Amino acid sequence: MRGLTGAGPDRVRGTAQAVITVGAVLAALALFVAACGTGGTGTRDEGPAHASAVPEALASPTPSPSHTYRRVDAVSLIKQDPEVSTTVKRGLKPCGGNDYPVDVSYGDLTHGPVNDILVNVMTCGDLVGVGTYVYRDVEGTYKNVFKAEDAPVVAEIDGTDLTVTKQVYDADDTVSNPSRETVIKYGWKAGRFTELNSHDTYYSKAGGDAAAAQDN
Repeated sequence: MRGLTGAGPDRVRGTAQAVITVGAVLAALALFVAACGTGGTGTRDEGPAHASAVPEALASPTPSPSHTYRRVDAVSLIKQDPEVSTTVKRGLKPCGGNDYPVDVSYGDLTHGPVNDILVNVMTCGDLVGVGTYVYRDVEGTYKNVFKAEDAPVVAEIDGTDLTVTKQVYDADDTVSNPSRETVIKYGWKAGRFTELNSHDTYYSKAGGDAAAAQDN
């Protein structure tokens, strides 16, 4: 029994210190586990910063202006546009039911707040292009910034450029056999469309169908 009690006060003090040390280790371990449970991102997990970090991580990214657009009624847009000729407006009628010969494309041509609108107006039946127009959003209202009405004409969005194709007829050409095709590419610079380049394709008159003879 003396072996158990003979250490005296010094042993008691040593035992108490050991208990305190073990308690401190356990407390530190508990704090470490709690910190791991919060995500383990260091100082970013403390206080209000951590509370706002979670919604930011889950929020959907905001679309860039070049990837947004407002869908419009292209027929009304054409008919109300003072820049469109009376001839085009008069000929813009349904081909059957409520189907108008109008093609509409949306794209980033002028680097505006929303995508621009390209409208090609055609005839019924043979679908010959009689007019092509580009509209740009200006403070919530679409403004005509380009038009071509020298039919047959059609345009398309080529990346951020506008490509306009025109069929050119000589006096004795038939509708199916134009003399040449002119392709003009435009880019938006200094608030307007500027011609970047163009080329002409001349067609052979041999045979029943037009065949490319030269491409400049």
